[in-house]
Amino acid sequence: MYDCLIDVPKAELHLHLEGSLEPEMLFALAERNSIALPWPDVDSLRRAYAFNNLQEFLDLYYRGADVLRTEQDFYDLTWAYMQKCAEQNVVHVEPFYDPQTHTDRGIPFEAAVIGISTALNDARAQLGISSGLILSFLRHLPEEEAFKTLEQALPYRDAFFAVGLDSSEVGHPPRKFQRVFDKARAEGFLTVAHAGEEGPPEYIWEALDLLKVSRIDHGVRAAEDPRLIERLIDEQIPLTVCPLSNIKLCVFDDMSQHNILDLLERGVKVTVNSDDPAYFGGYVMENFQALHDSLGMTEKQARQLAKNSMEARLAR
Repeated sequence: MYDCLIDVPKAELHLHLEGSLEPEMLFALAERNSIALPWPDVDSLRRAYAFNNLQEFLDLYYRGADVLRTEQDFYDLTWAYMQKCAEQNVVHVEPFYDPQTHTDRGIPFEAAVIGISTALNDARAQLGISSGLILSFLRHLPEEEAFKTLEQALPYRDAFFAVGLDSSEVGHPPRKFQRVFDKARAEGFLTVAHAGEEGPPEYIWEALDLLKVSRIDHGVRAAEDPRLIERLIDEQIPLTVCPLSNIKLCVFDDMSQHNILDLLERGVKVTVNSDDPAYFGGYVMENFQALHDSLGMTEKQARQLAKNSMEARLAR
């Protein structure tokens, strides 16, 4: 399956740049920036990647992101990810970037956005990979903080094409951010949101009706609501599903239980993505391979999933 899919053009629409920070780079950046780490070596860090839920992952994720300090750090992080995309014939990416993860610890807004944007532009020129950057708000923080982040982003308006919503889902419904999403749309941004990963189907309804999103990130719990499934099919609203992530974070107990292929066969525009590949066991192609190995995904289904990803692009 890996060999037959490697030549198929694919888009990745659900990728957190900070989540592509491989342990080897994390240690290298810690040394570059004279940061002490709680793990003695790379193997110890990899062993820490055992999570019972989303929050346990986020605690480690934010600790790892602390090594990102300079424009060069963000460039190196993004460039390494784009090189991996080139290896796997991922020809278009729409990654997430969480400014609050960095500004809240004193990193200048411009350091991250300039480093990331420069790497994306270099990848377009040197690797032929098109892209669009999504600014995401951290939903565990108040909406007022999201408004501040949006204001910080406006001087760099050309660096972003959309805003998103991520971080701890349970207890932080999309309606909490309706006003800031209204403001973002008024400024010309498209909108997407994480919903229906750990949160209930109601969060997907809210993301669609209140945040006016063009795409749902995750969305696997939509299967619990037949009326919602009908809407997703009728309106062809894409879901950016992350299979390995869903297993690592215990959304499903085992890949054999994952519902992505069932949703695909029912007509939902599902796509395959890696979410936080450094933490969850692989990039886009590894996620495809896992679906083949555990669910018996056929080549026809794999090609449809790849086609869906190209059709679900929002940045052009």
